[in-house]
Amino acid sequence: MSPENEDLSRLRPWQKKIHEVIFGIETKAGRIFDIALLIIILISVVTVMLESVKDISDQYGEELRLIEWVLTVLFTLEFIARLLSSPKPAKYYLSFMGIVDFISLIPTYLSIFVAGTHALSIIRTIRLIRVFRILKLTRFIGGANQLGSALYNSRHKISVFLVSVLCTVVIMGTLLYLLEGGENGFSSIPKSIYWAIVTLTTVGYGDIAPQTVVGQSLASALMILGYAMLAVPTGIVTSEMMQPKETHSSCLDCGQKNLPEDSIYCHKCGGALE
Repeated sequence: MSPENEDLSRLRPWQKKIHEVIFGIETKAGRIFDIALLIIILISVVTVMLESVKDISDQYGEELRLIEWVLTVLFTLEFIARLLSSPKPAKYYLSFMGIVDFISLIPTYLSIFVAGTHALSIIRTIRLIRVFRILKLTRFIGGANQLGSALYNSRHKISVFLVSVLCTVVIMGTLLYLLEGGENGFSSIPKSIYWAIVTLTTVGYGDIAPQTVVGQSLASALMILGYAMLAVPTGIVTSEMMQPKETHSSCLDCGQKNLPEDSIYCHKCGGALE
């Protein structure tokens, strides 16, 4: 008996039934439950969005808040049911989705004491990740893991790049502060650094602009540099993703690891490799 089945055997019949519905994606009841849950999450998110529109809130505010409270109660009951039907409640509660499920309940209850916090219920959109299970798109998670691994492996290069960018905006901001002065909007070094960041990232709000010839020349150079620097992190991550990864087979019979990738049989016990 596998450890998972052994854990499930400890549950009472009613807990197993709830577990089958809530956690069982292969069963018809479990699939219907997950689809219904996603629909309810979408309704909740749309309700929060509509309530933020003043005209709609003024006319249907009470109805929208009632819907939000009803959905929050349903989510609370679902969270309790997950805890009761989980073979290891602490493992679920401390998992990523368990934490998201719990945090998504807090804003509505917190709004009783602090007005407006119910808008944070928008975090429930993260729960839509479960659509991957329903549509059986978990194979795409491998691509996400590859991207995450590339970002992690290139963290040192990206850190050096970010430090270089930080030094650049500090130096350019300070230069423009000395050249332009407060009369042209560069009233302090932090504000000048803000201008340098906006310019380097090619956002260009236009709330501050250099007026002197030298200042405009430096701004032009910073804009051109911004286009070049935006491509650097993309190149770093892409290069890391293109690196060949060493993969090795492992034997399920004897546990021998680091077998050659093209092995068909284990050289230690002779068992067939998957």
